[in-house]
Amino acid sequence: MLSEYAIDIVLLATDLESTRDFYRDKIGLEILNENSSAVTFKCGSNHLAITKSTVGTADEQTQAAWRVKDLDAELATLRSRGVKIEDYDLPGLKTIEGIADIGFARMAWFIDPARNCLGIMELK
Repeated sequence: MLSEYAIDIVLLATDLESTRDFYRDKIGLEILNENSSAVTFKCGSNHLAITKSTVGTADEQTQAAWRVKDLDAELATLRSRGVKIEDYDLPGLKTIEGIADIGFARMAWFIDPARNCLGIMELK
């Protein structure tokens, strides 16, 4: 059954080069494979693929999220690399210094150069 296997995330980017540089240089992901139409990064036992797209994504919701052990430490590292952590003040979702308490976890978000929204969460 599929529940026994890792899953790979695929995101879209109109500017593959700047998106590749963002994930490699600012997020710190290792490139596993790269060609003119896609870049694949290592994320634990899973893969994150960024594929070249002519339209990109129009969805503002979270596309993927990492589960981390220490959210504060991860955010400090990302901020030190120039990654902007988003702040939200919406009905049902408010961040304080970039972090929201969503009940079962503390969570933060950033937007990549291709306008994909990515989350980082620390389970409670």
